[in-house]
Amino acid sequence: MAETGQNFDLVVIGGGNMGTALLGGLFRQGTVSTDQVAVVELSIDRRAVVSGEFPEVLVTDSIPQCAAAVLAVKPPAIADVAAAAVTAGATRVLSIAAGITTTTLRTACGEGIDIVRSMPNTPAMVGQGVTAICTDSISDPSVLDWADELLHAVGMVIRVGEEHFDAVTGLTGSGPAYVFAFAESLIAAGGAAGLPDEVLEPMVTQLLTGSAGLLAAEGNPGALREAVTSPGGTTAAGLAVFNEMDLQGMVRSAVAAAKSRSNELGAS
Repeated sequence: MAETGQNFDLVVIGGGNMGTALLGGLFRQGTVSTDQVAVVELSIDRRAVVSGEFPEVLVTDSIPQCAAAVLAVKPPAIADVAAAAVTAGATRVLSIAAGITTTTLRTACGEGIDIVRSMPNTPAMVGQGVTAICTDSISDPSVLDWADELLHAVGMVIRVGEEHFDAVTGLTGSGPAYVFAFAESLIAAGGAAGLPDEVLEPMVTQLLTGSAGLLAAEGNPGALREAVTSPGGTTAAGLAVFNEMDLQGMVRSAVAAAKSRSNELGAS
């Protein structure tokens, strides 16, 4: 295990699900070595869990000297934690907290620090996430290459202007919950149609997994939908109900509502 007195290449501040998912991805793809990374976690119980998962990594309750930091804590703590990371020597700071703007990061970090705002989603926990990143006009643009390399460990990374971050939050940040809600609805519908309870969740899980895999392989969801929809057939009957209830309108409204709430949270 690394020594506490050393200067670490990277410190992950926050040993929750997203922080440890990123850490595991980084180790799997060999982006960093275990002796050059530390994890900072205040909870004694959580430190024990992280230490058990990553026994070769230093897990501590205070920020050691470091060159760079990933901020994986709750949004209200970001400003204080960012400032503390800079005090510990970090010259690159990456936030994965929802709603925290580059302005907030810049104010906390001061000048001479390269900052990155990101918006990951929960499938990052299984290496299948979508993460948006951006920086400010003061940072060296190459900091995005650094952040891109780190976050690719847990899925796709896209670079967008900060003005699009609320929309990203409403779409891919909140999007997993929309998919899970749809899965719950399919399970309930299957039960109402008479299928045994024990087969419903496995069937729906495979339905969504397989459909997502087909979409990833083929692309063009409209064409895939048409390919499985015979005129006058069973699928057409089901889709007609979606059309009558304006499925696209409901989804559009859900994304817009989440985008609006993201904007409110960022302004508060």
